[in-house]
Amino acid sequence: MSPKNPESPDSLYQRIYAQVRKIPTGRVSTYGRIAKLAKAPGPRVVGYAMAALRSGSTVPWQRVVNHKGEVSLRKAGDSQWRQRRILEAEGVHFSLRGKIDLKTYGWPSPRKTAK
Repeated sequence: MSPKNPESPDSLYQRIYAQVRKIPTGRVSTYGRIAKLAKAPGPRVVGYAMAALRSGSTVPWQRVVNHKGEVSLRKAGDSQWRQRRILEAEGVHFSLRGKIDLKTYGWPSPRKTAK
C-alpha cells in the first residue's frame, strides 16, 4: 500500500472480497463501484485484490468488470474468455461489441446507490 494508506492489504482485500461476494449470480459490478463500497483507495486496488485470489477461491471474481461493462484484458492466459464464458453461463448477455449493459446487469442498481 502507499504511504498515504497505511492500512494492511489483508484487511483491505477482505473488505473488497466481502463486497464482491454480495454480487448476485447473473449480475456484475465495476471495479470502481466495489472500491467505493469497500472504501478502497481506487478501482486499481480492486483489480490487484482480484489478481491476488488463489485458484479455487469462492470469491466470484468473474462478476467484476471495468467501467465500460467490458471484461478487462489480461497480460497472459485466456482468463478474459473464461470470465466471459462463466458470466454467460450465469445469464449475463454481451453485446456484439463485447459489452455488458450495466443498467440491466449492474449491481447494485443505480437507484440503490443514488443519494
